[in-house]
Parts: sequence; C-alpha cells; structure tokens
Amino acid sequence: MKIDEILDLMEDMLDNAPAVPFSSKKAMIEVDKMREFIDNLRYNIPTEVKRAKETLADRSKIIADANKKAEDIIASAENRAKILVANDAITKQAREQANDILAKARNMDKEIKAAMADNIAYTLDAAERSLVKSLNEIREQKQAVRNAGKNRPKDE
Repeated sequence: MKIDEILDLMEDMLDNAPAVPFSSKKAMIEVDKMREFIDNLRYNIPTEVKRAKETLADRSKIIADANKKAEDIIASAENRAKILVANDAITKQAREQANDILAKARNMDKEIKAAMADNIAYTLDAAERSLVKSLNEIREQKQAVRNAGKNRPKDE
C-alpha cells in the first residue's frame, strides 16, 4: 500500500469515527487499527526514500553522461583542429574553425549541464515536497491518535 492510500484510510477512519458524547471535536477510533496504519506508514516511508535516492543516482549518471558527451565533442573538435592546422595553406581558416567548434562545444557543454541541473533540482524539489508532506501528515495523524488516546472516557 502506498503512503497516500494509508493516509486516506486514516483520514476516512477519523472522518467516520463516532463522536465522543458531549464533545464536538473529539472522536472514538480503533486504536489498534490506527496503530496498524502507522506501522504501514513506517514500513512504506523507506520506499519513498529509496525512490529519492534512485533519483539522485540517476542525476549522477545523467551528469556523467553529459560530461562524457561534452568531453567527446571537445576531443573531436581538438582533433579536427589539429588536422586542419597541419595544412599550411589553410592554417588561418583552420584555427578559426577550430576555435568556433571549441566555443560551440563548450557552450553546448554548459547548456547540457545547466539543463540537467535544472531538471534534477526540479525532480529533487518535487521529491522533497512529497516527503515533507507525507511526514507532516504522519505527524498530524500521530498527534490525533495521541489526543484520541488521552481523551478516552475513564471507566469508573
């Protein structure tokens, strides 16, 4: 079960819980069922964290691939520049082309890295927001369970 599904079940339990007599804001819930939901949340949170770590690993792989492509482009440009420079008749033209290719390759490298960094930052921000939201919901549910336990009518 996913965290959102568990939280929905907890919310349904609270919404459908019978009210404590003479109290408009207190409700009676099945403590064992609520504990089961909390245990399920504890079990599923590592899955969400694992997905965030996988995103980080993907980020590293994507950056490494982008760096490799950029290095290949630069190496190719440098090799091409060496070949062009070797020919004395077109040395000046070769230098200009080589510099242009290098500049384009470096610009492309910067653009690829910037785009990947933006994409990764967006993905990590989304994962962080999701985890923070889930954690806050868990805390709220935990507090609600504690409050429900404290406000149970005492047997006389």
